[in-house]
Order: sequence, then structure tokens, then C-alpha cells
Amino acid sequence: MRTLLRLAVWTLLAALMFVTLAPIGLRPEVGPANLERVLAYGGFGLLATLAYPRQRLAVLLAVVAAAALLEYGQVLTATRHGRPTDFLVKAGGGAAGWLAAQAVLLVTERGASGDRR
Repeated sequence: MRTLLRLAVWTLLAALMFVTLAPIGLRPEVGPANLERVLAYGGFGLLATLAYPRQRLAVLLAVVAAAALLEYGQVLTATRHGRPTDFLVKAGGGAAGWLAAQAVLLVTERGASGDRR
């Protein structure tokens, strides 16, 4: 299961790189941009934390760093623009996914240990 989660994380990161850095005409649109950002990075934070549960703090830092680097990377492209507010939305979504994964891990760890307080 962990191998599938890790494959999903790296696949999602590749997709995030493409949709963030590709020319604007290739960017898919499925809803409001900020909702797309929150859901994409929230899923990334959730999956990355579940895939690498022993590196939780490193995962949070990596998710926020990915948001920062990809947003900055848009400054280097001809048809895109990096904005601090977009970074904050992406980083916030990633942190929310990370927090959700913390809850999942807490519940599953308590269930596995038989702790029924």
C-alpha cells in the first residue's frame, strides 16, 4: 500500500509541475482557480504525509517548498505569472492536507495499538 501511495505522490507532483509551469493555454480548468489550487495541494499534502509517515515535518516543509518553487518558476515562463497570494493558497492547501493526514494517522495508530480511551 505504501508503494502505491508513494507512486501517487510523485505522479501528483509531476502533474502539479506540468499544470503550474506549462504555457497557460495547456493548463486545464475545472473550477475556480483558488479552489483548484487548494484541492490539488491539499491532496498532495495528504498523500505525501500518508506515504512518508515517519518524515512528517519534512513532508510539510517539502510541500510548502514545492508550492514556493513552482510558483516562483512561473516568473521564469513567458505566459505565466507567480504571485505571493497564489503561493499562500497553495501552501495553505498543502498544510490543510498535511493536517488531515495527521488526523488519519492518529486514528489509525490508536486503532492499531488497541488504545480505546
